[in-house]
Amino acid sequence: MDFFDNIFSMVESNFVDNFQKFQSLVSPSYLVESPYREVLMAVARGDGKFYSVLRKAKLSEGSGEAIIEELIDLKILYIEQTRERPLKIHPKHKLKKELRSYRVQDKLRFIQPFMRFWFGFVTYYREELTVGKSCHFLENFEKHYERLRTLIYEQLCDDLLVKYYEKTTPLLSSGSYWNQHSEFDILAITKDKKLILGECKYKDRKICKNELNKLKDKALQSGIPVDVYALFSKSGFSNELLSMKDKNLLLFDLNDLKMLLD
Repeated sequence: MDFFDNIFSMVESNFVDNFQKFQSLVSPSYLVESPYREVLMAVARGDGKFYSVLRKAKLSEGSGEAIIEELIDLKILYIEQTRERPLKIHPKHKLKKELRSYRVQDKLRFIQPFMRFWFGFVTYYREELTVGKSCHFLENFEKHYERLRTLIYEQLCDDLLVKYYEKTTPLLSSGSYWNQHSEFDILAITKDKKLILGECKYKDRKICKNELNKLKDKALQSGIPVDVYALFSKSGFSNELLSMKDKNLLLFDLNDLKMLLD
């Protein structure tokens, strides 16, 4: 692959023109058949929440859990465990009616980004691609490929935050966080118990102060006592954000990712 080529022409010249070659990389081959296909597509095209995946794949919990366990054993998927506390902490504790159907869920993630791409974008159009028809696949990829790179960027930003703190106050935990109210790209806790909340934006525009305010509102709604906010941006930050003298605000751009190479 020519990684300096336009991403859309690169996808067309590789995954369209050489579809059968790349299809053979999906191993074991039965993964592209039901019910494995539906499970993997649900993980790739949704939020990855465990029971949401089973619902989208139209599987019962019993059979769905068995298939997911097999996919984990095959090292296709792994579980990102939730850090949300159970809503019901005592058998006699009564929940509000609107919360009784809510379930705290882990998330399912792909180990290999290639497999996430394949089941998120390619498999749905397999029959068309097999006979050389690619227009629908390419249209869908151009429209939705943003979701492909966003998760990778968030994971790199999480690695960057770990690296940033490792020589001062190492992180006890980090990673994405979700609860009944909202989802956050990064929630980390330092060794001295400070809580860091992060937002990652891979956009072709600078982040402005409004994004920080929205993150603060989400934290307030979720009851998260934040000590430090961290913003990560592909395209930098507004002058207003850059001029803020706030020791509890961290700003990282693409250049800061070089820290991961040290």
